[in-house]
Amino acid sequence: MENMIKQATEKFEALVRQQLARAQAIKEQGDFIDYAKLDKIIIGVCGGDGIGPIITKESARVLEYMLADLVKEGKVEFKMIEGLTIENRVAVMKAIPDDVLEELKACHVILKGPTTTPQKGDPWPNIESANVAMRKALDLFGNVRPVKVPSQGIDWTFFRENTEGAYALGSSGFNVSDDLAFDFTVATSEGCERIARLAYEYARKNNKGRVSLINKANVIKTTDGKFLTLCHKVAEEYPEITTDEWYIDITTAKLIDEKRRKDFKVFVLPNLYGDILTDEAAEFQGGVGTAGSANLGKRYAMFEAIHGSAPRMMKEGRGKYADPCSMLRASVMLLSHIGQQEKADLLERALDICMYEEKKMTITGRDTGCTCSEFGDYVMETVQKLCNA
Repeated sequence: MENMIKQATEKFEALVRQQLARAQAIKEQGDFIDYAKLDKIIIGVCGGDGIGPIITKESARVLEYMLADLVKEGKVEFKMIEGLTIENRVAVMKAIPDDVLEELKACHVILKGPTTTPQKGDPWPNIESANVAMRKALDLFGNVRPVKVPSQGIDWTFFRENTEGAYALGSSGFNVSDDLAFDFTVATSEGCERIARLAYEYARKNNKGRVSLINKANVIKTTDGKFLTLCHKVAEEYPEITTDEWYIDITTAKLIDEKRRKDFKVFVLPNLYGDILTDEAAEFQGGVGTAGSANLGKRYAMFEAIHGSAPRMMKEGRGKYADPCSMLRASVMLLSHIGQQEKADLLERALDICMYEEKKMTITGRDTGCTCSEFGDYVMETVQKLCNA
């Protein structure tokens, strides 16, 4: 037993040193990149696997259409990045192969398709999630997910901390013995403060009068307690915004309360809670296939769907019927992030028409609906009609 305790202590010490170094690195970071000052914005297109390459290719095609003038002027360049498939990742036993990571780092923003994350019972080795690895490697600390259903009074924006919490060391837990296993949750002062400030800045700029702090500090007292305390500290700098706090369990219940849910505007959440709650929220606007996601850092930004790679669709030969709407919603966020707000608003309006209003074509995931590329054509035709109106 003493030997097991010693080995566990050594492993924990290594993790502590690693996280202390990460916290110091955050302190030394500069300001957010200013896209207006760049001669050229490089957009990386990384398909992933499963249905990822199909829906990412279609979204990139729509983005190229929206940005054709800037591409022609040499102000925007699209860079195709291959190699983030589960097969390539397993071949080198890394969440992101080194050559792929270098290509990603050569971009300013990334449009990324879903990737397969192995789990127990899969035929693949248990390598780390490519999403988690990318967020850590590029320090994409802010996961932003909007959900809107105007008819139900829902207008929510979630700010999920992306690099800490229960996911930070998800592949670094260890079995002390056959009877005892440990995983970890992590919170740093720098990590908590920067996600809170990102949320409050958004609330101020967009006239959102309420920010809700989601936690379980009554039970997870140390890390959730730190998160809650530091969020309140940041909130003091934004006196015009009402701050309230909710436990994660009751929040999941209140989102289905038709009266209460209208009060929510902006949420700030640790990593695990944000993952769970945003999937629930996406169901209100039609499911995870309708929701896009932004992953923001000071140097890099990555935009993606919030759903998985749907290997069963590929196995059944239905890949060409995959729904690109989640990636197209992410593309709206990408356009906004690089300063192309008018184009972002135009694409968002076209998506609303195609998905909810006119609905000349529908995506069903089967041959009962249109193909991914047919829907992309429909969106671009709608954009053109809006421009001509």
